[in-house]
Amino acid sequence: MKQINEKQLLEKANKPGKDAMRLHPFYHGKIEVIPKCRVKDFNDFAIWYTPGVAEPCKEIQKHPLKVYDYTNKWNTVAVVSDGTRVLGLGDIGPEAGLPVMEGKSLLFKYLGGVDAYPICLDTKNPDEIIQAVKWLKPSFGGINLEDIEKPKCFYILKRLRKEMDIPVWHDDQQGTATIVTAGAINALKIVGKPLNTALVCMVGAGAANIAIARVLIATGIQQKNIIMVDSKGILHTSRKDLEKEKDKNPEKWQMCQKSNSEGRTGGPAEAFKHTDICLAASKPGPGTIKKEWVSSMADDSIVFATANPVPEIWPWEAKEAGARIIATGRSDFPNQINNSLGFPGIFRGTLDVRAETITDDMCIAAAYELAKTAEDKGLSDTYVVPTMDSWEVFPREAVAVGMKAISQGIARVKPSRQELYDHAIAIIKKSRDITQTLMNEGYIANAPE
Repeated sequence: MKQINEKQLLEKANKPGKDAMRLHPFYHGKIEVIPKCRVKDFNDFAIWYTPGVAEPCKEIQKHPLKVYDYTNKWNTVAVVSDGTRVLGLGDIGPEAGLPVMEGKSLLFKYLGGVDAYPICLDTKNPDEIIQAVKWLKPSFGGINLEDIEKPKCFYILKRLRKEMDIPVWHDDQQGTATIVTAGAINALKIVGKPLNTALVCMVGAGAANIAIARVLIATGIQQKNIIMVDSKGILHTSRKDLEKEKDKNPEKWQMCQKSNSEGRTGGPAEAFKHTDICLAASKPGPGTIKKEWVSSMADDSIVFATANPVPEIWPWEAKEAGARIIATGRSDFPNQINNSLGFPGIFRGTLDVRAETITDDMCIAAAYELAKTAEDKGLSDTYVVPTMDSWEVFPREAVAVGMKAISQGIARVKPSRQELYDHAIAIIKKSRDITQTLMNEGYIANAPE
């Protein structure tokens, strides 16, 4: 009976990939550009193009910030990638990464009402990526860096945030940190373990987990209570290999110095022992995390296995090993810890106040609003974060992020809380309604089974 059950679970887990291979060639992509202005007849083109368009052009030349009023810059985001760290697939190149960036753009629009465009760059050089993004600045209100390998992703983000006056965000860092933090807040609340005493095992020491650790520490997790493990073992003060590379990867070396107050050494088996929560952002499984490691955790343990497309350990295996709360990055299992719950609402709020950047405090505000949205619906072992169909989470996040930006003095416009909420509701509803109308009218065709 157990073998049949596992076979069915695996078939269910593999179905999205099979459907993707059927539907991607049918639709030839997931996004397109459609007009948003009236075109009653051909005379309207004299307004939208020449000669009428010259007047807003001249006005923007005199007052550059008017570009936000006269063009769609106020609502546009570039999804930029070099294809070097795509999902759990690694360095597959910019063309192979394009389906992911298109999917990201679709989620931006449907969930957040944001017009996002996939920009896959044919270079791996970090300075060339930085220059390309800076060249794109006039056309976009924000930049979403995506699937760029470490450690250059840290360098690229740091430089662009310093050198650009529009928000630049690396979703694999800030986005992942936001949703994991929200899930951790609620999961620890369910099992009755305070943030400031929880013992945390982190599997993986890449961009995602480094950022997750930073945001968790800001919300109350003690850095000394974090035990982080990379492919060579636990991070600790005597890791000579990381000391040699501390200038190249200072964030990782800092974790060696300030985490793991117990001084644990060894590999993941030692890192898991007696910990309350495991946060994994490592290589895809199955089998990356062993059942016996989970069994060595504290009572009422929590496991977030967030690798895509396959989690580090299958949820049913973690449950058999004794974990009470299990989360993955997939939508076909309970407790999806997925960036899709974060970036649409966060950028909605960021764009609506024309913020100059996205700070960690804005991410934390979003995390707490995510956690509160789930709590309002009723927390359980299988419901620690909202699901993507809880569309009210996105305007709530937008308001929390926008208000935090205003309070930090980095917003160019300062709408009221109610104005932010009403605008977010309206634009997100419009995006969903347009998609539904296009489906109802047959302009988005139903694919054959």
